[in-house]
Amino acid sequence: MKKSQLQQLRNLSKEELLAKLEEMKKELFNLQLKHNTIKIKNPLQIRELRRDIARVYTILREKFGFKA
Repeated sequence: MKKSQLQQLRNLSKEELLAKLEEMKKELFNLQLKHNTIKIKNPLQIRELRRDIARVYTILREKFGFKA
């Protein structure tokens, strides 16, 4: 994730961050499902997406005291 994308995430509201988190979780599930049935071209996408999800959780915790 680029610094500009991270800054955009930091500027989102709590509801927008939670919506983004749900969207990312669904995307991760779909990528993992694809990877288990047919090998995807870039399996590093899964790792990057997991890390992006962790970043969103970190932002939620920093700004709102949100616990997973």
